[in-house]
Amino acid sequence: MKKTIKSLACIALVIALIASLAGCAKINYVTNGAIKAINEVKSGDWLNQGEEGEEGGDSEEDKIVIDELTPGTYGGVEFKTVDDVAKYYKEAYDYTKSLTAEYKTEDGSTATYYKLLGDENMEIGDVMIDGSANAVVNKLVPSIVSGMFKPSTYGLVPCYNRDPNLDNNGEDEHKKADHDFKTTEFSGEDILAANVTDNGDGTITLVIQPKAAEMSTRGDDSQGRFFEVLGDISGVVADIKQVSFTQGTPEENIRVIYKGGTGTIKIDTKTKEVVEADYVMETTVKVTHASIAVIKDKSAELTIKYINHYPATDEYLKSSKGITRK
Repeated sequence: MKKTIKSLACIALVIALIASLAGCAKINYVTNGAIKAINEVKSGDWLNQGEEGEEGGDSEEDKIVIDELTPGTYGGVEFKTVDDVAKYYKEAYDYTKSLTAEYKTEDGSTATYYKLLGDENMEIGDVMIDGSANAVVNKLVPSIVSGMFKPSTYGLVPCYNRDPNLDNNGEDEHKKADHDFKTTEFSGEDILAANVTDNGDGTITLVIQPKAAEMSTRGDDSQGRFFEVLGDISGVVADIKQVSFTQGTPEENIRVIYKGGTGTIKIDTKTKEVVEADYVMETTVKVTHASIAVIKDKSAELTIKYINHYPATDEYLKSSKGITRK
């Protein structure tokens, strides 16, 4: 049977990617592109024979991907266990997010934001349809996403806004009335593995791999306390009328699995200020029994890598948000 490349892309993009990212407050502008693609599928355009690749089936085991801690003293700081790493990370995170700076905006006014602001990027891995990769789809997906993704800037993740006064759960469906993200609740219980390096210049670098989590929500679990995550996306998918399921509910057919992501954080040991950091969140979105137009009962799997680097360059801040450091 002939396969519609745009149909396959829609299953992966709309359900596994577009809908899921629409659940993230930072990346909610891609839905229109998804609906346009769906309409092209329904019109019968872009019919093509798909090229099947090798079958997928990656294990969901939470494997350690970094070196484990060698107890010792690094930069004058003693680390015996991952609890010590988590404690030091919390102190550095909380202190860094207490620091603000003035920025000049596009209209010439002055605004107060976090001192440490970062950039963001998103990488899309292979799309698996019914367990098989499709070469054409995997070339199509990154080009569509790159045209829709509009980078912004935020404080240390998880973060809702570069303005400290607005760094809370905002309008998220999982809102906590008495909690914001100017401090972190990350602890040793959240760590799968960690290590420390003395850089010999008054700084140390922590590398942390948080434990795996599923359908993670900002601030609520090992992944949500360390990365910027997507939250519960099932309700977003349920609101897309073009998508249906041959059996079960969106909650039963959608899984978002976080594992393997790491954070690399360089800290000044004199002040405990984070001076540079890279957070690489990795997640797999899995959808089963999905239908769009004439495409029935399909499963889709998509990997997403979301990357935050600190500090952002002056050029990035200017181009992404029109702000400059004073």
